[in-house]
Amino acid sequence: MRGLVLIGVVLVGLGIAGLVVENVTFTETEEVVDIGPLEIQSEEEHNIPIPTIAGIVAVIAGLGLIFAGRKQA
Repeated sequence: MRGLVLIGVVLVGLGIAGLVVENVTFTETEEVVDIGPLEIQSEEEHNIPIPTIAGIVAVIAGLGLIFAGRKQA
């Protein structure tokens, strides 16, 4: 099953990325006032933490799928 191996490799990659990158940060721009030609915008920065356990679980699940896919082939 090539599909299981491919999904396993993707999970391992995402798990390692989750372990390396601890937080995902993005900026949201919101329009506060819009009166004719006058526009006032507010920028708000959001920070989303990635739990370490999520990265570990993704790596373990990915390795499990890789081994399961190899045994079936």
